[in-house]
Amino acid sequence: MNSSALRLGYSPCPNDTFIFYALTHGRIPLHGFSIREELADVETLNRRALARELDLTKISYHAFGHLRNEYALLRSGGALGRGCGPLVVARQATSLERLRGKLIAIPGELTTANLLLQLRGSGYERLQILPFDKIVAAVASGSVEAGLIIHESRFTFAEHGLVAVEDLGAWWEELTGLPIPLGGILARRSLGREIIEEVESAILASVRYAFDHPEETRPYIRSHAQELDDAVIQQHIDLYVNHFSLDLGEEGLAAVHELLHRAAAAGIIPPSSLPLGPL
Repeated sequence: MNSSALRLGYSPCPNDTFIFYALTHGRIPLHGFSIREELADVETLNRRALARELDLTKISYHAFGHLRNEYALLRSGGALGRGCGPLVVARQATSLERLRGKLIAIPGELTTANLLLQLRGSGYERLQILPFDKIVAAVASGSVEAGLIIHESRFTFAEHGLVAVEDLGAWWEELTGLPIPLGGILARRSLGREIIEEVESAILASVRYAFDHPEETRPYIRSHAQELDDAVIQQHIDLYVNHFSLDLGEEGLAAVHELLHRAAAAGIIPPSSLPLGPL
């Protein structure tokens, strides 16, 4: 196995910087490869994966539905859970049905948040794509009727006078009984099973290291976080980093399969008979 630098994309959000701190700071022994990290918001990562620019990357499961021929899903490092789904927010109380045909800000076309919105029902096509951390301000200013929020915005939208209209994660959980598959870690299938499994083991070790050394990770997390309040950062990590981040397990894999099955049945992503993981 020749030593080479693998390009790893992940977001500056606290859950990702928590997970990948050890891997990118020499705390995890690597054999046969090194890591070159490239941080960007999740929609940029989705687009870069579609352009085949990254060897390893955090991805929205929506985007993974378009990438299964080229990328394999890893079992470690992802974001699944309960009570952590995207929220639709507005300036005043309304219903999701009343927002049909209205302008809604979303954090990206290929985000799982948008996929859940489209699976929820028809009529949500007037969309304005904004960076996730700009959506709350856009709703508060009245430039859009509502916003689909993720990440730290879940914890701060009420401070801006906004109200929750619909919890799409709660809708998904009630519909399927499964956790919400938000984002996963992909590896190029062309890397081969040996390297992919080495990477998977290294990411698992990195997550465990972060759980064992949370204070060591904090300066790195703070240096990239949009929201610098320590309590909000910790809320974010507690919500999005859990046992599914260590290993998807059977329940996590079932959730991913269900999401992709429903998306393909709705004609949102192409169908695929390939396994989620490496061949």
